[in-house]
Amino acid sequence: MAADFRRDGVRFSLVWDVLRDVASAQVAETGRQALDIVDVGGGTGGLAVPFAALGHNVTVVDPSPDALAAAQRRAAEAGARLTAVQGEAASLDSVAGTKSADLVICHNVLEYVDSPADAMTAIAAVLRPSATVSVLASNAVAAVLHRALAGRFTEARQLLESENAVGSPRRFTLPGLTALIEGAGLRAGEAHGLRIFSGLVPGALLDGDGGGTEALRALEAAAAATPPLRDIAAQLHVLGHR
Repeated sequence: MAADFRRDGVRFSLVWDVLRDVASAQVAETGRQALDIVDVGGGTGGLAVPFAALGHNVTVVDPSPDALAAAQRRAAEAGARLTAVQGEAASLDSVAGTKSADLVICHNVLEYVDSPADAMTAIAAVLRPSATVSVLASNAVAAVLHRALAGRFTEARQLLESENAVGSPRRFTLPGLTALIEGAGLRAGEAHGLRIFSGLVPGALLDGDGGGTEALRALEAAAAATPPLRDIAAQLHVLGHR
């Protein structure tokens, strides 16, 4: 459990650094200190609450009323305010309104929706001119690699032949995710790999070793945007721009 917590910390810090820079650039471009941010599938507000705490206008859209209630509680505990709306990614434009957002966060959502293309189209409709969407999704290449290393060779081969051949959730390659973003009429931007090494390093190597954890964090940050290491990460993070 301790190792998993640390790995999640590595993932969060990398994504947060990227999105904080995106928000800062949007503030500079628009001249507005408070951006309109929509977190679709935002669950309990892991990213929504920190943005709300910075003073941005944040709306969390999620199908789960329990998750939305938890997000509002977390925001209240942080002394922040956010709007919680029950809804789905595929209908985001009708829920949040067209051209209403400076930044849309879509993390770990496309793996589960009925149609990723429809979801991205709805997200694109919500973006204002020069706005950005942050897309985070599971990597099909990493799934193949991890199963092969675990000796599950048949599953690895099936996944290699089809991105969603074995079970759920759906998985994506970087070219596939980029094509999805561009198919919605957006321009694909920066791409990062998250948990390139963390999913491969035995937890025993990190237990009780604070120096090792920090060294791993630094390595992940250095490799996040470096192909081909980026392309074997557990998750792919791609920005799309209106």
